Amino acid sequence: MGERKEITVHAIKELGDEQASKELARLASEIIVHDRLYFQEDAPVIPDADYDYLRRYNEVIESCFPHLIRDDSPSLRVGLSAVKKFGKVVHAVPMLSLENAFDEQDSCEFISRVKRFLHMDADEPLAFTGEPKIDGLSVSLRYEHGLFTLGSTRGDGYVGEDVTVNLRRIASDVPKQLPGEDIPDIIEIRGEVYMNRADFSALNEKRKASFQSLFANPRNAAAGSLRQLDPSVTASRPLKFFAYDVGETSLPLADTQMGVVKALKSLGFSTNPLMRLCEDLTDLCAFYAYLEQERSSLGYDIDGIVYKVNRRDLQRRLGSVTRHPRWAIAYKFPPEQAMTILRSIDINVGRSGALTPVARLDPVTVGGVIVTNATLHNEDEIARKDLRVGDMVIVQRAGDVIPQVLCSVPEHRPFGTLAYVFPEFCPGCGSRSVRDFNETSKKRYVVRRCSGGFACVAQAVEMLRHFVSGKAFDIEGLGARQVSLLFEMGIIKTPADIFTIERRQMAGLIDLEQCEGFGKISVAGLFSAINRRRKIDLDRFIFSLSIRHVGQITSRILARFYGDFKSFYSAMKGADELESEDRRELLSISGVGKTALSFLVAFFSEPLNEKEIERLLQEVKPEIWRPLFQNAKLAGKTVVFTGSLEKITRSEAKSRTEALGARISDTVSKRTDIVVAGSGAGRKIKKAVELGIQVINEEAWMGLLDDERI
Repeated sequence: MGERKEITVHAIKELGDEQASKELARLASEIIVHDRLYFQEDAPVIPDADYDYLRRYNEVIESCFPHLIRDDSPSLRVGLSAVKKFGKVVHAVPMLSLENAFDEQDSCEFISRVKRFLHMDADEPLAFTGEPKIDGLSVSLRYEHGLFTLGSTRGDGYVGEDVTVNLRRIASDVPKQLPGEDIPDIIEIRGEVYMNRADFSALNEKRKASFQSLFANPRNAAAGSLRQLDPSVTASRPLKFFAYDVGETSLPLADTQMGVVKALKSLGFSTNPLMRLCEDLTDLCAFYAYLEQERSSLGYDIDGIVYKVNRRDLQRRLGSVTRHPRWAIAYKFPPEQAMTILRSIDINVGRSGALTPVARLDPVTVGGVIVTNATLHNEDEIARKDLRVGDMVIVQRAGDVIPQVLCSVPEHRPFGTLAYVFPEFCPGCGSRSVRDFNETSKKRYVVRRCSGGFACVAQAVEMLRHFVSGKAFDIEGLGARQVSLLFEMGIIKTPADIFTIERRQMAGLIDLEQCEGFGKISVAGLFSAINRRRKIDLDRFIFSLSIRHVGQITSRILARFYGDFKSFYSAMKGADELESEDRRELLSISGVGKTALSFLVAFFSEPLNEKEIERLLQEVKPEIWRPLFQNAKLAGKTVVFTGSLEKITRSEAKSRTEALGARISDTVSKRTDIVVAGSGAGRKIKKAVELGIQVINEEAWMGLLDDERI
């Protein structure tokens, strides 16, 4: 096993601000690549253990250096957005991923963290459920008046893919109608679609006999089978479904997690018989040891165990952070490793100009997945590990996700290999690649970037690809290949150009039908797809602009806070003034830091960007942000907490408020709707009174929450 940085708070704190910032930048760029390969393409290239290590390393650095948290941080993101094959489904209750634990100490800290949040004593009893973590695809099944009406994948946690027709084909495990009369009018069942090992082997044998490509593992086979455009293909595949929870429901099924799963079984769903109630950490760890020993005999793949707080009322109080619930955790099994040869190192150029090295490997099977590529992070990482083309390297993977190169094997190094020299010129445009200088630390940043800017074809194309991608404008028919082709032909150079293609075609200025891959029908389809996107959600519009450190989550936060593009744009322009109220307010938004602020201000003060936004706004209309809970009294409101709360922690107060669709700010301004005043409240109350803003005490606020409980 290769050298890794030690993941302990003591060791991480020794990094210092500069190195921690570099590590967070590296981790953000690496993890997004693996998320895309895993969540969108079902084709992970590195191991789960490596992926989990990256996530864990990122989270520990952020806990030690909270002021350095990036706006494109992996901890603020859940998977990736849905692919374009299917219609999209907005989850009424987000389908979040789980935080990971890797040893008993992590599990102990999870329990302690839960008790601290709930103001419980360390020795106070708290029961958890334990269940196998199935290696499959998370889905949601919606029933209305007992009838199955909608099925979707998790997607990015907020928007998934509509796979209703295909889920109906899993006849034995997905009831078309729920039995009984006392069932909720609306209930959303959540669970995992998977494939048994025996069925997986039989499927691959059939594919081999018909000269079809083989699935790498049961998880990929299950995901690929469910995402078939032809439902008959899904019906022919041996898919199964375990139900493990509920999302939206008009009537609670039970007061405990164990009770919920028991109720799901009574409704006709398959539930995991290995699930058990654990009274303390000893029980949880004993169950982990049992499952680790028995996993090979289960007949299906698992990659760990899931712990959940048993009481549902405590789950609601605990709520969630952006990426995962506070009341659950996944304790993962150890990783798997293999050796292979590093054949070459390629350089990818991103839309921000970052040059990312990628390892091309001899194909090797690790944990049931064939691995051929892995990110190498940056030139410092390559030098630290002394990786050379031709080296025998150790690749690690665990469970179902992503691999990484851990180290080389010096005793197997061929004679004459040379240390890798990172290119000093961009492979996309030939401009010099530079490592920017950090004036604060007086050192170079770890990421090397192309200095070509708008002149760099690779960057321009990547920005256009991002603009039309599924998380942004989602223009069907404009994939990576089409964008590159149209760019090379000079048909599109900027985002606004996309929306003028049809007019230029009608005026005879271009002839798209003569372009490779386009015909009369496909051109008409493209025009239709473009016109369907002339109205776009505000958060998607912000995200589409390719502003550094403003990712999908930050875009959603900004859209929710400002409500419409006019207010957002005005605030960004105003934030250019160092002492302006707009700048103070932007910094006060929970989830927006100084780094995002600096790049937002820089972007909107650039004349070229202003001009492009003006052109875009002549073609498209960003929609007004609409909160999820539109009937709630708090939906869309901006709430400021001041003073000390006595009944619950500040963290729980913010969590419950945001769960009802409200916005949290630390600064009282003209956009504030409610100020909640605890004991010791001071200047914020005075300013609220001056502005005529409603001020309520903690008791009144708790009553408001009770009225709006969901």
